[in-house]
Amino acid sequence: MGTLDGKVALVSGSGRGIGRAIAEKLAGQGARVVVNDLDADPAKEAVAAIEAAGGTAVACAGSVTEDGFAERFVATAVDEFGGVDIIVNNAGYTWDSVVQKMSDDQWDAILDVHLKAPFRILRAAQPVISAAVKQARAAGTEVPCRKVVNISSIAGTGGNAGQANYSAGKAGVIGLTKALSKEWGRYNVTVNAVAFGLIRTRLTEVPAGGDGKIDIAGRQLAVGVNPELLDAMERGIPLGRAGTPADAAGAVYLLCIPESDYVSGQVVICGGGFNA
Repeated sequence: MGTLDGKVALVSGSGRGIGRAIAEKLAGQGARVVVNDLDADPAKEAVAAIEAAGGTAVACAGSVTEDGFAERFVATAVDEFGGVDIIVNNAGYTWDSVVQKMSDDQWDAILDVHLKAPFRILRAAQPVISAAVKQARAAGTEVPCRKVVNISSIAGTGGNAGQANYSAGKAGVIGLTKALSKEWGRYNVTVNAVAFGLIRTRLTEVPAGGDGKIDIAGRQLAVGVNPELLDAMERGIPLGRAGTPADAAGAVYLLCIPESDYVSGQVVICGGGFNA
């Protein structure tokens, strides 16, 4: 028996890295998961891994910023598994620059993926959640506690030089979280955020200035962190190390289980004691 048996979870950006760890964690506890990635192959690979471990998942590939994606994402959960119980807004990337060199395209792209996309997904889910709650109340049955976990960052709680766009988007996620916690309490939905500190992923493992790039809608964006800077950052973390995707997934999981049913509107910093 898993703590999330019978639950249906949407996890955006879950074909790789932190998102995949979240999807696997939820599926490992019994949730049926809709896996999303910008590219179809990583989404399918994540689904295959979940199924090989005995879980249940389905892929919904595509960019979270595309018009109509949010509705398709939610519809996949409803059509395949019959509803929505958990939403984890995780998809995102960085495109850094100091403010005087940051283009409108850079600003808009990062705000779109980190703030507008979660807003759209939650907006698309509202009619499904509302209808399920009304049906339960009409039948005189208990309304289950549903969960929303929005992913923020310590860049959103404390800012980060060179990331005005990312910091603004992640701060906005916190505002969205707090507003929705007040709107959706009547549906017995908790809405919380997890703000990640330094988590080691493919985006941080590559040395800055090298060949590391990611393809986002045809844009080749450089990724990576200077190894000396990475070491210095780790030394500043009270626990003495960067987090792992499994650490990140564990923090999200805490806000998805029944023991957190009375926790809402909160921001949990998953940063090893470092909180900007």
